[in-house]
Amino acid sequence: MIDYQSDAAFAKRMDAEDPLRGFRERFYIPPAPNGGEALYFCGNSLGLQPKATEASVLQELEDWKNMGVHGHLGAKNPWLPYHEFLTENLAKIVGAKPVEVVAANSLTVNLHLMMVSFYRPTQERFKILIEGGAFPSDRYAAVSQIKFHGFDPAEALIELAPRTGEKTLRIEDILDVIESEGAQIALILIGGVQYYTGQLFNMAAITKAGHDKGCIVGFDLAHAAGNVELKLHDWDVDFACWCSYKYLNAGPGSVAGLFVHERHAQNNDLPRFCGWWGHDKESRFKMGPEFHAITGAEGWQLSNPPILSLAAVKASLEVFAEAGMERLVEKSRKLTGYLAFLLNALESDAFVMMTPDDPAQRGCQISITVTGGGGKEIFAGLEAAGIVCDWREPDCIRLAPVPLYNSYQDIYDFVRIFAEQLGLNGKLQEAAG
Repeated sequence: MIDYQSDAAFAKRMDAEDPLRGFRERFYIPPAPNGGEALYFCGNSLGLQPKATEASVLQELEDWKNMGVHGHLGAKNPWLPYHEFLTENLAKIVGAKPVEVVAANSLTVNLHLMMVSFYRPTQERFKILIEGGAFPSDRYAAVSQIKFHGFDPAEALIELAPRTGEKTLRIEDILDVIESEGAQIALILIGGVQYYTGQLFNMAAITKAGHDKGCIVGFDLAHAAGNVELKLHDWDVDFACWCSYKYLNAGPGSVAGLFVHERHAQNNDLPRFCGWWGHDKESRFKMGPEFHAITGAEGWQLSNPPILSLAAVKASLEVFAEAGMERLVEKSRKLTGYLAFLLNALESDAFVMMTPDDPAQRGCQISITVTGGGGKEIFAGLEAAGIVCDWREPDCIRLAPVPLYNSYQDIYDFVRIFAEQLGLNGKLQEAAG
């Protein structure tokens, strides 16, 4: 337990003692409007660019320029098996075996591919359970799958809602719904970290409860991969999907990833939508008429992947491999704990943190609501002061201190500026005594 302090010297001391402080220099930090570096707290929306990314992408451009089609086999990093270069590092980040993961497609595409295989509704078991206020694309995907199978979303979609007056879900309420409705639930599909509130769900408990009732359990890990500790294989999760442009720092719209548990990854008889890149590698170029899936998550690939995008993913994953997820998660808890401590030190009812206080129920992100309106004006003031965070309708300011490139000083400076925007000038210094 860290004895946080609210004086500026504490932030400087923590940064000086941080064993991961050198990784900040591996990233490009955008400039602030008034010069200097921005205070970038938007890694939950778009991660910063690793300095190694440019060279990684340029290598593939150079090989394409000099080799043309021969780059598929002759490039420095041959394009034909390129996605395989990412597998080991991806597996470590999500707590999987290499056979269970692949970098492919985009997030919602992968969610649909997973539901083709794992949402197999019957007249008795046809419901999908999601969290209320899920990221819209997840809800669109679930509703469209329900309709595709001929069911009515009004009957087949269960949306978990917080208790009256609360912003986040209680795990006991989630488990109660699974227990009471489980016999009719075909699929549980929840965000590992809720995009709006920043709440981290107990995926192990949800998975066990779902399996005990005969449900398939999958997770959208867009806000979890590269952010929190994941043990997808050990938790016995059926499938999971994630994007790579948030905490994984692979660039806007970059190639996503998916996990299929070994229990299913070895089952080539599962129904699926097929494409030639998921076909057995030994016979793929024989161009035969029958599909034979690659054993493992690779069997859900459709087309050959965009190499320039994979090059950015590869560069970022190598940074993660060097830093280590265990160390990153440890620092993340300290950073976010420090942010919560300083915000609480303001002792103001001008805002509310909707993210849970319990460190076990959050990752990097803290979500703030400005009470009494005026949130957009506060957000605009933060941006003008060189702070990059984001606004989510109707009333949420999201902040994500990312351990690879954010510092304790960043957090101290943010809270000082935030206090000034709220008219709490000097409050932080006052709290420091």
